[in-house]
Amino acid sequence: MEKFSDLIANRRSMRKFTDQKLTDEQKRTILRAALISPTAKNNRGWEFVTVEDPQMLEKLSKCRAMGSGFLAEAAFAIVVLGDPTKTDCWIEDCAIAAIDMQLQAEDLGLGSCWCHMRGRADADGKTTKQTLMELLGVSEQYEPVCIVGVGYKNMERKPYEDDKIEWSKVHWGKF
Repeated sequence: MEKFSDLIANRRSMRKFTDQKLTDEQKRTILRAALISPTAKNNRGWEFVTVEDPQMLEKLSKCRAMGSGFLAEAAFAIVVLGDPTKTDCWIEDCAIAAIDMQLQAEDLGLGSCWCHMRGRADADGKTTKQTLMELLGVSEQYEPVCIVGVGYKNMERKPYEDDKIEWSKVHWGKF
């Protein structure tokens, strides 16, 4: 992208991916964006687990009752975990890292989508935290925030349109 404003307008949630795999360089570039993202007091209260095995992606796609199915089609996924023992801003720090990864993916011409994990459960009532602990060996101290699915886009989405911007949500000077 030539301009950041174009990047922001073009980054749309992508839930349809091709079978093409990401290169190691693409994966490292996306992860670098997370690792250099800002955190409260530079605490870096996050951890990231990468997943690219199709069978594991299929299992992760069922870790929520609804809304996680697209993970089965992703070429690459990053589980974003926060450490509440390290900082009270773990949710915010993880959210910033996740969106930075999504912006980096878009800049590389890839699609991505955030799949919310915190406080969610699968169809049988097992929490996403329990599922991630079992499937990926995540330690009890870490709390899942989201999984970012990434891959080559298998559909086109129009950039965000200016006429859909809700300027009424902005309160200048006071509410």
